[in-house]
Amino acid sequence: MKTISSLLDKEWHERYRKISSLNIRSSIYDITNQCNLRCKGCFFFSSDEHEASTEETDIEKWYQFVGKEKERGVNLAILIGGEPTLHLDRVEAFYSQLPSYCATNGLIKISRDRFPDMMVGVSLWGDENDEKTLRGKDTFAVSSKNYEGDPHTYYLYTITPKQVGRIEHVIKKIVDVGLKVHLQLLTNEENVDGFFWSEENLRDVRAEMDAMLDRYPRTVISCKYYHEIITTGTMMNRKFGWAECPSVTEPLDKRNPQPKSLIRFIRWASDLKTMHRCCTSATRDCSTCKDGAAHMSWVMVNKREHLQSTKDLQNWIEVYEMFAKLYRFIPW
Repeated sequence: MKTISSLLDKEWHERYRKISSLNIRSSIYDITNQCNLRCKGCFFFSSDEHEASTEETDIEKWYQFVGKEKERGVNLAILIGGEPTLHLDRVEAFYSQLPSYCATNGLIKISRDRFPDMMVGVSLWGDENDEKTLRGKDTFAVSSKNYEGDPHTYYLYTITPKQVGRIEHVIKKIVDVGLKVHLQLLTNEENVDGFFWSEENLRDVRAEMDAMLDRYPRTVISCKYYHEIITTGTMMNRKFGWAECPSVTEPLDKRNPQPKSLIRFIRWASDLKTMHRCCTSATRDCSTCKDGAAHMSWVMVNKREHLQSTKDLQNWIEVYEMFAKLYRFIPW
């Protein structure tokens, strides 16, 4: 019988020990339906989730809601939008009670006097040209000034098919402003011409992401097994999709058979009552979803399947470590 102890040497067993007790219980929260950008491919707007509910404006109700979420066992609040920085009083309701992560486009600077150690993920959709095409603005020009050298900020670099062969240009810019970067892939939610993935450029981008990790190990927070999973959509000979995704809101999950899922996971709308289907949108075709967190979670909830060999278990550990670093459960 293969066990963790039999598969890992002392060094890897210590790495496993550091993550095995984390017991991460996350949920996702729409802070607002508003945004100061309109990006082509943003699932929030393309799926009309901004119209799924009204916003709760009573800040006391936000504090009460977060308290109930803490009682429900949540120990990681992932704050999204719209754009969360438009309502920092609501962000503070979470930060004051729970470990919190804020996803932002970076156009509004989060005060470190007010949120000294909150992990911030700044979205970046390709290079200057792709950003202008998809987002209407070169956001890096602003966000890099707001967060340069910030030890609790990293870029969520969404790579587009047009970036294949040109990723290093963006990585170098991030190195120059003293920040980390996590790599993910664009899901072409709004079918923008020229931004569809082919099997060929998925193979090419995987090799390029591997090369960036090798070349910039202090900057790129990633691992090669994650690159394999997200570019192939395959894990242990299983295909990612609706039947496999772990990031489905628990009370709405009626799948049969039931896959392994994130415990107590809910994605809440900004009325603090409405629940969204999953970590992205109900209109997304799950078979084409490239969401990085969903694929990481898919690996993480399937530890038993990775007890087949030493390499399989090491792959699982690296993905879990990456997730834990991105959300500040363990240091860089």
